[in-house]
Amino acid sequence: MTKIKLVTDSSIQLTPDEISTNDIHVIPLTISIDGTTYIDGQTITRSEFMDKMAAAKDLPKTSQPAIGSFAELYDELTADGSEVLSVHMTETISGTVNSARQAAELTNGNVTVVDSDFTDRALAFQVLEAAKMAAAGAEMDAIVARMATVRDNTTLIMGVSNLDNLVKGGRMSRVSGMLSSLLNIKVILQLKDAQLTALQKGRGMKTINKFVDEFIQEMQNVKDITAIGISHADAADMVAPYAEKIRSLLPNVPLLVEPTDPVIATHTGAGAFAITYYHG
Repeated sequence: MTKIKLVTDSSIQLTPDEISTNDIHVIPLTISIDGTTYIDGQTITRSEFMDKMAAAKDLPKTSQPAIGSFAELYDELTADGSEVLSVHMTETISGTVNSARQAAELTNGNVTVVDSDFTDRALAFQVLEAAKMAAAGAEMDAIVARMATVRDNTTLIMGVSNLDNLVKGGRMSRVSGMLSSLLNIKVILQLKDAQLTALQKGRGMKTINKFVDEFIQEMQNVKDITAIGISHADAADMVAPYAEKIRSLLPNVPLLVEPTDPVIATHTGAGAFAITYYHG
């Protein structure tokens, strides 16, 4: 039986225990802040990044891993005859998955690259399911098919308190239904089918809180929710009540609340958060 090894990128939301227990290989992106380059998760932590971004003169720049870095890792992991399943954040956010695809063409090993259509904890849902199946001896085709099912049953909404970073980073043009002239507004976005869509917008936190309250209430009616994640960009106090409400309404569903990755925080800016879950 051929062993399948998992590779993903540092935009993912995983605990250190999940990474080590499932032997997941996380290839880092890089972040440049006012001319200084950092390796995501290695030379800068998530909290350090938020402090540095707040003090930066310019919007940080993120870079996907080099094709050579992917190819080197693939060669290393497949040297013993293993296959690699490389699962990455949506191409909507980053060209990382395309670097992975190009590297897969260069390596001598058997590498399957998947665009998750998501990022953060929603990406983790697919990777953790793949790791569980690989450990149980499942074949690559079955794992990829199951990940597609997880993807199709995943919901992700995102609250953004300030649109400045989305505008500066060029992501605003990709947001359906948004008016770039309306800055200083709060907005709820949904990431679905690899596209960002505006669901709600308004000028106060009441807009976000009302939407999130209704969203969490509706989660009670979703059958077989398997896991829930809340990620945030320096917004721990904001999301604490959301987490408390979810735990009270869905006490038996695992919930992970953690700061998001610098790659995501660069695009959303401080004060943003995401709630995601999958079912079935």
